[in-house]
Amino acid sequence: MNTLQALIFDVDGTLADTERDGHRIAFNLAFADAGLDWRWDAALYGELLAVTGGKERMRFYCERHAPAFLQQADAAERIKALHATKTAHYVKLVESGALPLRPGVARLIAAARAAGLRLAIATTTTPENVTSLLKASLAPDAAAWFEVIGAGDVVPLKKPAPDIYSWVLEKMQLPASACLAFEDSVNGLKSSLAAGLPTLVTENEYTLDHDFSGALAVLSDLGEPDRPFQGRRGAVHGKSMVDVDLLKTLHRSAISKC
Repeated sequence: MNTLQALIFDVDGTLADTERDGHRIAFNLAFADAGLDWRWDAALYGELLAVTGGKERMRFYCERHAPAFLQQADAAERIKALHATKTAHYVKLVESGALPLRPGVARLIAAARAAGLRLAIATTTTPENVTSLLKASLAPDAAAWFEVIGAGDVVPLKKPAPDIYSWVLEKMQLPASACLAFEDSVNGLKSSLAAGLPTLVTENEYTLDHDFSGALAVLSDLGEPDRPFQGRRGAVHGKSMVDVDLLKTLHRSAISKC
């Protein structure tokens, strides 16, 4: 089963540039609601992105900048509550249309569906964040286009552990060799590669300096007919935007080397 049968997408930074002007803003609003003086600016948030998962990211921040918070008996519950408030703020931002999909994402998803490729999601963000983004950016029923949505705490270990991708593959009953993953960060790439998935990377402003060794190719984005992608590394076979034919070519090349 070596033909390309499914595409598995990360969400934050891959489908949309959600981090700086989405999640970061929502975290700050949640902190303000709780009367905390924490404020994550764009530079600090870039550092915090080394940790995947919102609750894990807050704990990481506290360990370095607010250790007294973690000494409270209810620290874990407060972090969980903060995260729930943050998710509510993020969903409102998404529903307002403030976080559009990255170039080429909607086009490629439509083409993949037309070609009969199966679709899935593998992310550390919450299910609510995923479905709200898909609904606001693609179509009201867009979540149903994805056969499996692996999100949030469905697995105990977040990326760079391979667990979320392994979970999705198990649910789809597909081997990694029949799929291709899309990622934007080194933690995401480590996760997908550890699960055995050939992976295409589209970098973003927070991941320009990441080591993407092992990726099929590294691109600025997926490209549009009037806005070609910029190739950073890897063969793109004369293409100026990512289409199903290019994905099949990249996939065949990757599988032939296994």
